[in-house]
Amino acid sequence: MDMRDNGLLAELEVSIDYTFKDRRLLYEALTHRSYLNEAADRTLRDNERLEFFGDTVLDFFLSALLLERLPESREGELTRVRSSLVDEESLAGIAVSIGLGKYLLLGRGEDRSGGREKRSLLADAYEALLAAVYLDGGMRAARRLVRCHFGPLLAGKGCAQGGKDYKTEFQELAQARWGQTPRYAVTGSEGPDHERSFTVAAMVEGEVMGTGSGRSKKEAAQAAARAALLRLAEDDGSR
Repeated sequence: MDMRDNGLLAELEVSIDYTFKDRRLLYEALTHRSYLNEAADRTLRDNERLEFFGDTVLDFFLSALLLERLPESREGELTRVRSSLVDEESLAGIAVSIGLGKYLLLGRGEDRSGGREKRSLLADAYEALLAAVYLDGGMRAARRLVRCHFGPLLAGKGCAQGGKDYKTEFQELAQARWGQTPRYAVTGSEGPDHERSFTVAAMVEGEVMGTGSGRSKKEAAQAAARAALLRLAEDDGSR
């Protein structure tokens, strides 16, 4: 992504329904450390400090949301649910659902090695983005983003619980809504055999509903189904 391409940044702002007053915070949230090694502008910062803060911001607002949505739950259950929502797979799934990988500033080597689809990189970037929203727009903006992205998961009949079979849930929803069974297609793979990562698309009637990555095709398909469920929940919520 060209740092001067404000059109791309505007696309991302539309995706998260938030417009930055200070675009420098957004640039920082999107800047991976690999990019700094090749950038001419030495004033740039990578997103690691925002990632650090975003982890705390997410825990705070997600904990508040859990108290609201699960009023009868005890501390242990709340902790378990929160942990399942903020793990790498979950955060990367949300990042995929908003197309975050497209906007990341990566070094050429990281980009060529599939950095835009790496779960760890996407999860970190999402936390950095949340921190940037908080610093730019305050508590209300950050709370709104957390509720938008995590509220549908909590409302989805426990889809935030650890070990959820997202493929089964998406299949049931697709059959009820369209009378169709989702199809999964491997769209890419990368890395050596002992560290191979796969990308899978979940499709209904030829339309890609969600994509996901994983260290096995099965894991990637689960991530794709989860992204599809999140997309449908957000679409339904915006109507």
